[in-house]
Parts: sequence; structure tokens; C-alpha cells
Amino acid sequence: MKYLLDTVVWLWSVSSVERIADQGREILADGESEIYLSCASSWEIAIKTQAGRCQLPEPPAQYVPKRLAEQGIKALSINQTHALKTYDLPLYHRDPFDRMIISQAMVEGMVILSSDHEFEKYAVELVWCGI
Repeated sequence: MKYLLDTVVWLWSVSSVERIADQGREILADGESEIYLSCASSWEIAIKTQAGRCQLPEPPAQYVPKRLAEQGIKALSINQTHALKTYDLPLYHRDPFDRMIISQAMVEGMVILSSDHEFEKYAVELVWCGI
């Protein structure tokens, strides 16, 4: 199974894993699943860190790749098909980063680990990670 992490779930996975529901923690720890973080999440983290809305112990360019390597999580690049798929999405969720994550999961046949109820409105498989 291939999983795509929502940005918040990934941030919790490196700083406060206790905030992730049991099923999400099990997936992250099992070592058998392919787990990805979208480049859209890295972009979101960089923007929010620069704006002071996300606090990291080091610059995102060091923090994100280092933590991904430690966790064995792969980066999922954004391609034309992912970007163009956003056109087909209903406008339930207006956040461009989350819309890209949803589009990528649809195109790639991935399950999203999320704690955002807006994701539930889309035809994508989810593992609820909020407590």
C-alpha cells in the first residue's frame, strides 16, 4: 500500500507523534508500507516557516530532507498530471497545498493520512489520523 501524508500529519510524526491516531501511528511504524510526503508539503512548510506560522529547529531545507531520511519517507514530486488534476476537483477545499495532495493521491492511487475533515469530501481513500 502507498500512503501520502498530509502536511500536518507529517509534522506531528516528527514532533508530537502522540497526536496521531493509532492506525496512523501503526502505518508509520510498520516498515512495510511505502510512505510519501508531497513536495507541496515541503513548499507549504517553507512558506509558513518564513512567515513565522511554523516553527522548526533549523531551516526547512535542512530539516525536511533530514527527517524524511530518518523516517524512510520518500518525496513525491509534482508533475503535470498532478497539477492538471486539480481542475477536476470540486472547490470544497480552497487550500492549494491540500488540493495538490488530494490530486496526487487520486492520480497515484494512494491513501492519504490526514486530520483535515475537508479531505473527507473528496473521492479519495483516507486514514483518519486526528484524535
